Amino acid sequence: MTLTIRLILLLLFLDNVTVGAWNQFAPASFYANFPTVDLTPPFSEHYARDFGGASLGIAVVLLIAFVRPRKHYVVPAALAFTVFAVPHFFFHLTHMAMATPGQQVFLTVANSFVAVLGLLAVILVLAQRTTPGLDHAATESGSRLLRPGVRVRPGG
Repeated sequence: MTLTIRLILLLLFLDNVTVGAWNQFAPASFYANFPTVDLTPPFSEHYARDFGGASLGIAVVLLIAFVRPRKHYVVPAALAFTVFAVPHFFFHLTHMAMATPGQQVFLTVANSFVAVLGLLAVILVLAQRTTPGLDHAATESGSRLLRPGVRVRPGG
């Protein structure tokens, strides 16, 4: 299960770092070349760069969760992505008047896929029992497992 969660986090990270960096550092190029973006004019460099920066911020927390797949990293990272992805999906779903049938399919499939991945990561983590490598485990003595083999007693 941890492998599945990490693959989801990696895909979401790659999506966000690509789109985020492109918007942050070449916003006009993103608007001109990314499929379907030009369906909702006008271009705004300010909004594109803000979106790029926000996407890169989400990419950072997704990367942290990927590298250290602990519940306290994965849940906030996946939720941060999902808070963006679900409304983004519905925006495109309700703004397809100018899109060709092929663009409509692309927007619906691509945006629903990533929105579902974000939700799936949260569900998979919350559905798991405490597992080494995914969460710190409480022990019968009240200590916490910070990483394999290192225990810390409460208050110290």
